[in-house]
Amino acid sequence: MATPSPGAIDCDVHITVPDGRVLLPHLDEYWREHILARGLERESYEISAYPLNAPANVRPDWKPAKGPPGSDPAMLSAMLDAFGTRQAICNVLHGGQIVFSEDMGAAWCRAINNWVAAEWLDRDPRLRASIAVPLHSPELAAREVERLAGDRRFVSVLLLAMAEMPLGRRPYWPLYRAAERHGLAIAVHAGSAFRHAPTSTGWPSYYIEDVVVQSSGFAAALASLIAEGVFVEFPNLKVVFLESGVTWLPSTLWRLNKTWRGVRAEVPWLDRPPAAYVRDHIRLTMQPFDAPPAAAQLDAILAQIGSDEMLLFATDYPHWHFEGTDALPDGLAPALTRKILVDNALNTYPRLAA
Repeated sequence: MATPSPGAIDCDVHITVPDGRVLLPHLDEYWREHILARGLERESYEISAYPLNAPANVRPDWKPAKGPPGSDPAMLSAMLDAFGTRQAICNVLHGGQIVFSEDMGAAWCRAINNWVAAEWLDRDPRLRASIAVPLHSPELAAREVERLAGDRRFVSVLLLAMAEMPLGRRPYWPLYRAAERHGLAIAVHAGSAFRHAPTSTGWPSYYIEDVVVQSSGFAAALASLIAEGVFVEFPNLKVVFLESGVTWLPSTLWRLNKTWRGVRAEVPWLDRPPAAYVRDHIRLTMQPFDAPPAAAQLDAILAQIGSDEMLLFATDYPHWHFEGTDALPDGLAPALTRKILVDNALNTYPRLAA
């Protein structure tokens, strides 16, 4: 692994809501009283169920002395200093996004976004953020995007790969329309809204199963976005896959193109092979990067992807995928490294360049 040069743009760092109490000042009066009456403020609503000290949650040197991983602003700023990071995009994974009550989900998300702006973005000018939205209501999600559109520090909208419906379905389009209109990318993170099992054959028993099948969730989301015509309807929209891995993509592109040739009559809006839309609109972060053991194999995978504009630098702070500052795979050409660290992010998130 290699150390990124200073000035990189980190497209995926995680900040954590330690518990509901910190969100109370950012709720309106009705929801503050409602949440206190039900005792909901005592929980963190962390979406992940991984053990607190597991590498999937935190690496040892990024574990704060107090509170859950990702909850200490000073520790995040120190990490940015160590990498010489120019900008970092914060993503909050919180159960408020997936509660079945759409109104409560919208209230939680408003509070989360207000808290992120006040307690994180205001403290460190290098920080940017994704907008947390209620995943079960695209209409309310679009309203939250409209509410925050004036704050240019929000650069994307956060979704989960395995939601209630495939992400290309038309009920989501009001959200995509709002995002495109305001120059926001769609950030799709590994995870589930827990309406359906993460596998096609039911609920798994173990963490290893859950982690491994996440890539199939991303493949399904990718196929849906392409087949439903999202990028035909919204030609300026970019979708970033966070923590999806990368090496699953070449075989998926091959299968999409092959199948499209046989059944293209049912999707007449696709006037190019699916892989062309993917290369224009989909981006993937590099942590965790499922790199092959040899540099020559990595070159082959990148050639099969067919674009040097799709990969984005990320540390996935505070999760543990690499040691120290060795965040990039070995063997990348200098020109590609520059694109991964800086140029691709600027081309993906219009608000970063501004």
